[in-house]
Amino acid sequence: MATETHAAENTGLVFHPLDQFIVKPLFGDGAIHWYTPTNVTLWMAIAVLCIVALFVLGSRGRAIVPTRVQSIGELLYGFVYKMVEDVTGKEGVKYFPYIMTLFLFILFANFLGLIPMSFTTTSHIAVTAVLGFGVFFAVTILGFVLNGPAFLGLFWMKDAPLALRPVIAIIELISYFVRPVSHSIRLAGNVMAGHAVIKVFAGFAAIAAISPVSILAITAIYGLEVLVAGIQAYVFTILTCVYLKDALHPAH
Repeated sequence: MATETHAAENTGLVFHPLDQFIVKPLFGDGAIHWYTPTNVTLWMAIAVLCIVALFVLGSRGRAIVPTRVQSIGELLYGFVYKMVEDVTGKEGVKYFPYIMTLFLFILFANFLGLIPMSFTTTSHIAVTAVLGFGVFFAVTILGFVLNGPAFLGLFWMKDAPLALRPVIAIIELISYFVRPVSHSIRLAGNVMAGHAVIKVFAGFAAIAAISPVSILAITAIYGLEVLVAGIQAYVFTILTCVYLKDALHPAH
C-alpha cells in the first residue's frame, strides 16, 4: 500500500481538492478560537473593503457624467432596488439597505474567491448559515411584528378544501423551517462544488498526456464559475425578497 502511494505521489496523482477550504490561522499554527484571525476573516474583510471602495470612494465625486466605477455602483444599486420593488412591492423598499448589503457581500465574496490563491468564504456553511438564518429570523420576527397572529395565515390555505387544510398547513410549516437550511446550503454547495472540480482538473494537468484537455476543462469550468458567482448572489437575494414578501403580505 505504501509503495502504491509513493508511486502515485511520484506521478503527481495525489491531490486533495478540499484542502483549499481548510480554515487556517493567519499567524502561527496554533488552535483556532472564535477570536483568532483566519483566512476566512481576512477575505471577508477584503470583500467589505472592496464594497466600501466601490460605493464610498468610487462615488464620492457624484459626477453628473459618472465615471466607470460610479457607473458600476449605480448599476448594482438600480438592479437590486428594482428587484426588491418588483418582488415585495413599495412596502419592501424600506428594507432595501439590508438586502443590498447581503447581495453585495455574497457577490464580492464569490468573485474574490475566483482569484488564484484566495479563499472563498461563501464555500463554508458556517458563513452562509449565518446569512441564511439571519434572513429567516429577521423575516419571521418582522412578520409577527407587522401582522401579529395573522402572520400564521401564511400556513393556512383558505382556498384549499377544508379536509386538506391541516395537511397542507403541516407541509407549509415544515417547508418554512427548512428555508434557512436550503438557503444556506444552496449557496455553499454550489460554490464549493465548482472550486473542487477546478482543483481536480488542475491535479490532472500535471500529467503531460492529458494536460491540454485538463487546461481546456479548467478554462471552461472557470468561465462557468464566473456565471455561478453572480447567479448565486442573485438567487440568494431574490429568495430573501420572496421571504420578505411573505412577511409583509402573509395572506397572499
